[in-house]
Amino acid sequence: MGSSRWKVAAAAFLAIVGALLPVDADEHEHTYIEKEEVVLWMNTVGPYHNRQETYKYFSLPFCAGSKKTISHYHETLGEALQGVELEFSGLDIRFKDEVMQTTYCEIDLDKAKRDAFVYAIKNHYWYQMYIDDLPIWGIVGEADENGEDHYLWTYKKLEIGFNGNRIVDVNLTSEGKVRLVPNTRIAMSYSVKWKKSDVKFEDRFDKYLDPSFFQHRIHWFSIFNSFMMVIFLVGLVSMILMRTLRKDYARYSKEEEMDDMDRDLGDEYGWKQPSHDVLLAHRLGCQIFSVSFIVIIVAMVEDLYTERGSMLSTAIFVYAATSPVNGYFGGSLYAKQGGRRWIKQMFIGAFLIPAMVCGTAFFINFIAIYYHASRAIPFGTMVAVCSICFFVILPLNLVGTILGRNLSGQPNFPCRVNAVPRPIPEKKWFMEPAVIVCLGGILPFGSIFIEMYFIFTSFWAYKIYYVYGFMMLVLVILCIVTVCVTIVCTYFLLNAEDYRWQWTSFLSAASTAVYVYMYSFYYYFFKTKMYGLFQTSFYFGYMAVFSTSLGIMCGAVGYMGTSAFVRKIYTNVKID
Repeated sequence: MGSSRWKVAAAAFLAIVGALLPVDADEHEHTYIEKEEVVLWMNTVGPYHNRQETYKYFSLPFCAGSKKTISHYHETLGEALQGVELEFSGLDIRFKDEVMQTTYCEIDLDKAKRDAFVYAIKNHYWYQMYIDDLPIWGIVGEADENGEDHYLWTYKKLEIGFNGNRIVDVNLTSEGKVRLVPNTRIAMSYSVKWKKSDVKFEDRFDKYLDPSFFQHRIHWFSIFNSFMMVIFLVGLVSMILMRTLRKDYARYSKEEEMDDMDRDLGDEYGWKQPSHDVLLAHRLGCQIFSVSFIVIIVAMVEDLYTERGSMLSTAIFVYAATSPVNGYFGGSLYAKQGGRRWIKQMFIGAFLIPAMVCGTAFFINFIAIYYHASRAIPFGTMVAVCSICFFVILPLNLVGTILGRNLSGQPNFPCRVNAVPRPIPEKKWFMEPAVIVCLGGILPFGSIFIEMYFIFTSFWAYKIYYVYGFMMLVLVILCIVTVCVTIVCTYFLLNAEDYRWQWTSFLSAASTAVYVYMYSFYYYFFKTKMYGLFQTSFYFGYMAVFSTSLGIMCGAVGYMGTSAFVRKIYTNVKID
């Protein structure tokens, strides 16, 4: 499929995959001949309510089949970072070759093994397997109503659907409930039944999707509600531009007709000349917006959810490839401000986001190592990530910075800038920048509130997000709402003769992230049943990274829209 070609290109670019190692089964091409081996991979096991707290399948005292071991390797960087740890089950499965119930191993259940299984059952442990890249889930066991006796499911009943020479469906039924009694032997068995299916290979992942959840009328209503908000805000901004600004222009024109003495003695009101722009984090926001836009487009075209770790691998690849965007905007703005230490500025811009993400990941990694979780990042993966930062992101940032400084680094302010900032008069409390910043993120957050629930549920629970058309629409709505809100906030700020619009416009838009992070607390305590140090650290750590990135992106969008607005109005004001 096209998605396979995309992931191969991404993996080659990231230098994660070398030459493909040969395996017995042709699972990479997803085609089989009769009697050819079909590999059953055992992935991870962990508590159902803590999706990210996973361990190797054989960390529990399960036993494997007698068939010769096949080694698995991480095919993409996303697999390694997401804790995919495939291990061969040892079961002999052949294409279209049915297997009656067969014992493949026995567990000598001593007290330690029994305690391990009892702990897993009490914490509702589930496990994941893969056949031909199709995920399969099963429950380790169950307890009786009183919680005194615990039972292990010992019989894996596999039913595999095929269409021609391709596998299109896999179902698992767990049977053979056996009571856990110390110092006994438990036989583990399996069976395989093949059935012909009419499901097309391209549609085989449709069974894992949940249209009733994602296409619920609440989802459609939220999109419509956000769209109406956009119409209202665009109309409000248009009214400011067409009516209010016209009166202000006329007022300034009248002042031009006054002589110098009258102008000095008269009350001065309206906008002040713009202060010297500050170097904003909007360079990072421009890159994050580019990454979000491109990844969503790719996800709409390709079914990224059909391959393990593909979304994360694609995001890393796109982030590295868009580094020139970061350098261009940063170098351009810094040169316009007359900055001289541009190399230092380039290094900070290139490594700020990777340092934030890697710092959070490495902190959580220590907890994962303590827990012996599969989410612990291997040393080789750390080296690969650092290599991407130093040998891909940094050089591309340098190229973008040089282009930005030379192509658009000349100051082009629409009017003369006063060397000495004018005093800011007193104004009402709700016109203070701090208040504007706090209130500025409410409407942008309201436009994405419902979509955040669906995104959170997909990542932290067991839904596969696939409605990327909705996500693209919400991204566009978020950008429009953010720009409109920051323009309105900036207009009132300037009208109060406060020229500190740069950081105000950025932070008022970026404050959306604060509301998103606050919502993540509500989601954690009222919408999930997560528990434990590992899962809690993982949740709030990566939610902080997500919220910060969202805030930087919104801030950049708001600042760029406001900058265009301010440039427009000062181009028309003819006062030095």
